[in-house]
Amino acid sequence: MKKVFLSGLMLAALTFTGCKNEAKSETESVATEQTESSDNAELAAATFGVRGNCEMCKSTIEEAVHQLEGISKADWDVSKKQISVSFDASKTNLEAIHKAIADAGYDTDKLNGSTEAYDNLPECCQYDHAMEMSVQ
Repeated sequence: MKKVFLSGLMLAALTFTGCKNEAKSETESVATEQTESSDNAELAAATFGVRGNCEMCKSTIEEAVHQLEGISKADWDVSKKQISVSFDASKTNLEAIHKAIADAGYDTDKLNGSTEAYDNLPECCQYDHAMEMSVQ
């Protein structure tokens, strides 16, 4: 049922959005802080480059990250080609976040996207693998 809903959502997004390839540069930053909660959760935030083209890409990238336990925020900026994430570092880490995005078919500044997943992306989401990421 979830796949049917996501497929319909992606089809609707494809109908209402266009794709745009823009060159961007790469950067990554990470911040971590200990919270004062009783469970001593370690909140972390990171921003790093992710290749993609359109609002459909945004939806797919953010959904891939939100599938991980401990994610509190995932926001991919279409024009900057970068994602900002906030997460509980006791439940997940940057490596897992990069892998989730790559498994969805998108290159990050640390991992190349899965070729099989990339080939299954809608045509408008098949980005230029040489595109720069994280333009400020």
